[in-house]
Amino acid sequence: MARNVLGDVEKHFWLTRSVARCMNISFTEAMAKGHLTPERYAELVTRCRVSQCSDQCGSWLSEQQSEAQRAPEFCANADLLNAMKT
Repeated sequence: MARNVLGDVEKHFWLTRSVARCMNISFTEAMAKGHLTPERYAELVTRCRVSQCSDQCGSWLSEQQSEAQRAPEFCANADLLNAMKT
C-alpha cells in the first residue's frame, strides 16, 4: 500500500508563501482582514507538503520576473490561491 509522506514543514511553508507572494498575495494581510484563518493557512501548507511538486515549484519560482496572475497549474493550492487573487 502506498503511503503519503509529508515533506519538510518549513520548506513547504516557504514554498506556499513564496508562490502567494509572486501573485502579490499577503497571507499576513489576508489573515488580518479575516479572509484567511490560521487553520486554512495550515491546510495550504499541508496540501503543499503532500503534493510532491517542490522541484517544479522551485523552478517556477526562479523563473518569475513579474507578478504572476495565476498559480502554476501543478500547484496543489492553485484553485485557492487563484480565488484569493481575484
